[in-house]
Amino acid sequence: MRKDVCATIVYDDTVTQVENAKTDAGGLWVKTGDLARTTGFELKAEGVCRNHLCFPIPAADAADVVRTESVDTWFNLTAFARLTDQPVAHDEARATWYFGLRSDERAGLASLAAPDFTLPDMHGRRHTLSALRGKKVLLVTWASW
Repeated sequence: MRKDVCATIVYDDTVTQVENAKTDAGGLWVKTGDLARTTGFELKAEGVCRNHLCFPIPAADAADVVRTESVDTWFNLTAFARLTDQPVAHDEARATWYFGLRSDERAGLASLAAPDFTLPDMHGRRHTLSALRGKKVLLVTWASW
């Protein structure tokens, strides 16, 4: 059974109030107009899209993600987060949901290994990071911008 809530949604570090949201079994449902306003995504025939990025909704999961009631189409943000491997934090007492980075946004953090590079030291001797593998290395970086 779904319960009406006034939800606070944090998505892409933007906070949005949704006056007419619904919850059920940990799921957060918003109208498709609120989906666009809170996340920038739109429900299209090809899936859930924002600019050139589109996530198709598997047929097996469609009923858990999209529902039509009367004249309104509802979208389950938490089910979408599960499909896109997006972490969600929920504070029930404050009706607040925080959506972290999706798996496609974390791709740059797939490895914490620094790329190999070669730089001269203060005496002009060249050192390659991969030559120091297995040793403790302290990298100090600086930029002027």
